Amino acid sequence: MNKVMRLASEKGVVIFTKSSCCLCYAVKILFKEIGAIPFVYEIDKDPEGMEMEKAITRLGCTAPVPAVFIGGNLVGSTNEVMSLHLSGSLIPLLQQCQCLS
Repeated sequence: MNKVMRLASEKGVVIFTKSSCCLCYAVKILFKEIGAIPFVYEIDKDPEGMEMEKAITRLGCTAPVPAVFIGGNLVGSTNEVMSLHLSGSLIPLLQQCQCLS
């Protein structure tokens, strides 16, 4: 859990992903399209990846990947991010954290 929280707080937007996950790819593209430059951490390339998945789930993420953190706070997985985007709330959230280029 410490590693997840440390990484999540190092950058404005952090996305924990797996290299073979198509939903992870879609979320990464969404952030790039709206002008955010996320820090992407592929947990399947980390020897502690399984523990990180469990930690992300314990934090309350509905799916371990993609797990999106903005400003060090867990936003959620694909459903939560897309809901924020469709409701018009994602960009203001990114602006508050000065995460848009």
